[in-house]
Amino acid sequence: MSFKSTFIIGFSATLLMTTSAFAEGLMVKDPYARAARPNAPTGAAFMTLMNHSDQDITLMGVSSDVAKRVELHTHIDNGEGIMQMTEIEGGITIPAGEMHMMKRGGDHIMMMGLTKFLVDGETIFVTFEFETGAEMVVEIPVDNARKPKGHDDHKSH
Repeated sequence: MSFKSTFIIGFSATLLMTTSAFAEGLMVKDPYARAARPNAPTGAAFMTLMNHSDQDITLMGVSSDVAKRVELHTHIDNGEGIMQMTEIEGGITIPAGEMHMMKRGGDHIMMMGLTKFLVDGETIFVTFEFETGAEMVVEIPVDNARKPKGHDDHKSH
């Protein structure tokens, strides 16, 4: 194998191992997953979705073999000052050139009925399903200890 071939293969492998993923003009930046507590039946994933295309991108749904149900979720005020988690109907649209935060206390990926525990340092795979019918598999590291500044812990439901 030539030096050029070896370099290209090595470079390609490095790109595949990064925590960012690209598809349909969408970049997934800084993804991580966590469970509310050790051995919890639920977990969640958070990240920044960046649309680098000149068209809106709609993420319609998500799936993964780590849970019986995986949904796009958000928190809404029930009118009495209490926040309630609910599934996002109609997906999440990221406008052209914009970004969308998936964070604790806001939009996130909810995994219910975990089929395996979310163990620190391991990786899970979540398939993004787009309005166009395209799919993208995103590699997400598990980091149960991560506590971003200014956000409350994600509570199990």
